Amino acid sequence: MKNILKIIFIILGVVFTMLVIAVIVFFVLDPFNLKPLLSNLFANLQTSLPASTGGSDKHPFLSEDQEKLLETIGVNPEGLPTEITPEMEKCFIETLGAERVKEIMEGAAPSPIDFFKAKGCL
Repeated sequence: MKNILKIIFIILGVVFTMLVIAVIVFFVLDPFNLKPLLSNLFANLQTSLPASTGGSDKHPFLSEDQEKLLETIGVNPEGLPTEITPEMEKCFIETLGAERVKEIMEGAAPSPIDFFKAKGCL
């Protein structure tokens, strides 16, 4: 019985050591170039925390919900135009349909699909 426990603990020790080495290799040597991906992920998490919603309006025509939704799909609301030209509005209507454009203008949050469809209008 003692020998079986000894073998089990040796195997667990080897597995733990291999996991520690693998973590060190992945985070220090970064063979798959994950550091930029992780830093972007943490930056996005920090901007979506409740503490960062201190009433700062990033875009005058978007509600807070719309701004949050755009940020979750990787769009900076500050970079969007603050003025909608008649050409842009016509493009939005052609792309999304008049009903959906009206809903969004009344405060409905645009879905990621809406954004990617109308991206060319901006």
